[in-house]
Amino acid sequence: METLMLPFSPRFIVLTICAVVTALLFGIGIVDHKAFDLVLIPLLIFGALTLLGIRDLTQKNHAVLRNYPISAHLRFLLEEIRPEMRQYFFESEKDGMPFSRDTRAVVYQRAKMVLDKRPFGTQEDVYREGYEWIHHSVAPKVRANEQFRVLIGGPDCAKPYSASVFNISAMSFGALSPNAVRALNAGAKKGGFAHDTGEGGVSPYHREKGGDLIWEVGSGYFGCRNRDGSFNPEEFARVACDDQIKMVELKISQGAKPGHGGVLPAAKVSEEIAKIRGVPVNEDCISPATHRAFSTPLEMMAFISEMRRLSGGKPAGFKLCIGHPWEFLAICKAMLETKIYPDFIVVDGNEGGTGAAPLEFMDHMGMPMREGVSFVHNALLGINARDRIRIGASGKIATAFDIARAMAIGADWCNSARGFMFALGCIQSLSCHTDRCPTGVTTQDPTRNRALVVPHKIERVYNYHHATLHALAELLAAAGLEHPRELRPIHFSHRAATTEVQTFAKLYPSLRPGELIDGTDDPRFRDAWAMARADTFAAAE
Repeated sequence: METLMLPFSPRFIVLTICAVVTALLFGIGIVDHKAFDLVLIPLLIFGALTLLGIRDLTQKNHAVLRNYPISAHLRFLLEEIRPEMRQYFFESEKDGMPFSRDTRAVVYQRAKMVLDKRPFGTQEDVYREGYEWIHHSVAPKVRANEQFRVLIGGPDCAKPYSASVFNISAMSFGALSPNAVRALNAGAKKGGFAHDTGEGGVSPYHREKGGDLIWEVGSGYFGCRNRDGSFNPEEFARVACDDQIKMVELKISQGAKPGHGGVLPAAKVSEEIAKIRGVPVNEDCISPATHRAFSTPLEMMAFISEMRRLSGGKPAGFKLCIGHPWEFLAICKAMLETKIYPDFIVVDGNEGGTGAAPLEFMDHMGMPMREGVSFVHNALLGINARDRIRIGASGKIATAFDIARAMAIGADWCNSARGFMFALGCIQSLSCHTDRCPTGVTTQDPTRNRALVVPHKIERVYNYHHATLHALAELLAAAGLEHPRELRPIHFSHRAATTEVQTFAKLYPSLRPGELIDGTDDPRFRDAWAMARADTFAAAE
């Protein structure tokens, strides 16, 4: 009896109703041919729903559909639009991840050059644990008019580069659409700042507008590789000597998925991408987790020296997310032993990353940017190399306060990826990896990326950079400073608990120059320094 009543249970009633209505409409059409035209459309609708319900009952992939035929599709629909519903109707100004609604809004406003001020006081809870602020001065300065810059290039560099303190972080063509790359590079040219190519190679879209480029070379050596995937020095030299390329950067790891390789599926390796990357068409394009050109810190320093030589003396450095501390200190020991020093190091944090990654990597792998920058800054101080090596910081940087905070801890300049994506019109739909970006920023679908109108977005990229540096200048002036290089940890405070406040100087204590060479008792470095060896990345026993 219970089985006979199942069609009338709440789980199956929708299918039962559709089946009954379909049968009734079909019967009416058979009995009265004149009424058939009137019932045809309802008959098709209810008939299709009935067939859908039967399919739901018999399919084996989704248990919820087998138990709730037809009606369970509403669940999938609501799940599909959940991010949009939450973003548009339920988020407060401080909600939203990875970037809050308020942060996104200020980028949009600055990119459009509309009013970016806020009324009626802060919406931050200034007494919550983790709240941070910059100290102001009772003797503020006049706001500086200069576009803050930093000179990158040590004693071994023949062509140092004067970079803005705020630049576009690494994003490859392929991850970004052609129009997005065009707009970013043209905006960089107009604003006098740099555009990192990402590891996908230097595309025609990077070259088209003539903006300054930082060429990132990853473990796949895209754009400078042999057929077997090994590094091709001749091809590297040919590309790197282009005047548009101002610096060359070796990618060791990235914040979103440090220690994890990547695969661009064969279906996405078009003739255009294959030509740019130097890979076969319609075959999986693999970015290995490790480099083939070197395997020890000593070999890595030699490779960076070779990159500098092959590029004609341009600044050469590397990017990484800090992992095992002894591995970076092994690189430092290799610098001391070989007397080869990079011109710059970009520190990526695990909060950074535009690329898709496994959840465990994105949430729990790698050191956050601030701890990473502080660690690298102090390590270079400890080997007396800080004055010749510049540090870049990337990882969830979007506002002037983000820039100032990173530079106070030890960065010389900052890079932003998602900030400039917002300037292009990104709405944080979190669909970057699906090729269905609603704003045309992260898709290779020409019917979608046409939505991104390049001349219009060039202005927004330029405006965002210009307005952010303007805000940075105002922050510095209020703090009694003239240039961000004057920022120090003592200028910032962090609320560790409701009634406990610490300055960044307490949170990020500094080593003395040469302290690692002399022998340190600092627990952050002492054991890791003893474990580090220049001839291997493995820890000494």
